[in-house]
Amino acid sequence: MDWCSTAGIVRWDDPIMISSGAVLGVFAVALAMVLTPGPNMMYLVSRSITQGRRAGLISLGGVAVGFLVYLTATNLGLSALFVAVPSLYLAVKLAGAAYLGWLALQTLRPGGVSVFEPTALPPDSNRRLFTMGLVTNLLNPKIAIMYLSLIPQFIEPEAGHVLAQGFALGAVQIVVAVTVNGLIALAAGTIAGFLSGRPVWLRAQRYLMGTVLGALALRMATDHARPTPV
Repeated sequence: MDWCSTAGIVRWDDPIMISSGAVLGVFAVALAMVLTPGPNMMYLVSRSITQGRRAGLISLGGVAVGFLVYLTATNLGLSALFVAVPSLYLAVKLAGAAYLGWLALQTLRPGGVSVFEPTALPPDSNRRLFTMGLVTNLLNPKIAIMYLSLIPQFIEPEAGHVLAQGFALGAVQIVVAVTVNGLIALAAGTIAGFLSGRPVWLRAQRYLMGTVLGALALRMATDHARPTPV
């Protein structure tokens, strides 16, 4: 299948030479983002603790599909839309910052609950687990910012087919995120059991998570980066 560009005809089978620096850069960004507590981690951990590891992994399937949706939308022009309409991008960014700030307040407020503290939640069906994982990821401001602002910065037009680079680098992010989230979902029950008998550690974990969420919200709100069209 051929794709037209301003430089002429570009073929899907044109060779691409993605640099190791670009791959390592996306790997580092993806690892930092997935290790920063956020909606995805909170949902996966809560489901794994209350309904078991299988429920956590099914929820992770929905999260993974959410990554694919963002990857496809970004490479097919969503970032260009935000470049063309800066006010729309600003609105999305501020909404994401407000959401993370709300999560931080909920975590730090008196009586707040740690993500690793078991809570009574009714069991969900497999379909709902998958759907909620998908929706949680699609509404995750961290993921939106990563796909719209960060990953496109590692695309090098001189390295070959830009669209193919976008999907290849996005695949690196997805592999990192799914692997780490999967390990977290599998270990959530063990971690919760360890912390349940150590209230001081549980409280310290809650304060640490709330602080990180608040710092991320502040950074997102004050960041002047702009999305780069793919």
